[in-house]
Amino acid sequence: MTQVPAARQTLQVIKYLASHGGPVRASTVARDLGLPRSTTYHLLRVLQDEGFLVHSPENQAYALSPLLAELGSSVLGSASLGRLAQPVLERLVAETGLQVVAHLGLLNHSDVVYASKVAASRAPAVVTSIGVRLPAHLTATGRAMLAALPAAQVDAIYPDATALVTRSGPGPTTLAALGSLLADTRDRGWAVEDGDITLEYASVAAAVLDHNGYPAAAVGLTFRGAAIDDREWRALGRATRNAAEALSRRIRGKA
Repeated sequence: MTQVPAARQTLQVIKYLASHGGPVRASTVARDLGLPRSTTYHLLRVLQDEGFLVHSPENQAYALSPLLAELGSSVLGSASLGRLAQPVLERLVAETGLQVVAHLGLLNHSDVVYASKVAASRAPAVVTSIGVRLPAHLTATGRAMLAALPAAQVDAIYPDATALVTRSGPGPTTLAALGSLLADTRDRGWAVEDGDITLEYASVAAAVLDHNGYPAAAVGLTFRGAAIDDREWRALGRATRNAAEALSRRIRGKA
């Protein structure tokens, strides 16, 4: 049998982490696999730098990244990303100090599928529960991800205006209107939606980018539109952008 210790140890670490449902500390990996701690830390750091692992600062622990989750089912990948985003969403809600709901959305063709959700006390009862699907062009999370896609891919998702369904009345009904919305989103740095899903509610969101600069997800905040002034709208938009950038760093696996 060919002996390549570093390669074999790397695969042992990957298989070990794959067998766990959440992040694992480096010391635990070393103990359970019988590896020297220095070797374990080196392997974890290399895997993290190459984008195969994500690091949870709250737990000082490691888990497989969505890059490896692509080898499994997309459902497992979504669940893993949702768990990884949970502390980011919790911190986002706490830092706003407002009655908001934070959520993580993933793009599935022309829909957004929600994978994680955190609500502040007395926050509005929104429809973005885990597993719910909504039209991407009507949601802030969807618009944030669409704005980060190449134009050719957006054209493939929306070959004609018949795909631009509406829900409560507002929302783009032509491809030109959608293109203008996405251009404004790119210029602003985050997406907005006001009444397109539920008339009295509004949202802001920013895209989470993977190691290829592709929108892996989006972090959003939903709130009662009438309760938020212009200054707070901008502050919430920047807050989602900061949270999305923090989650982007996690899924890219960079220390």
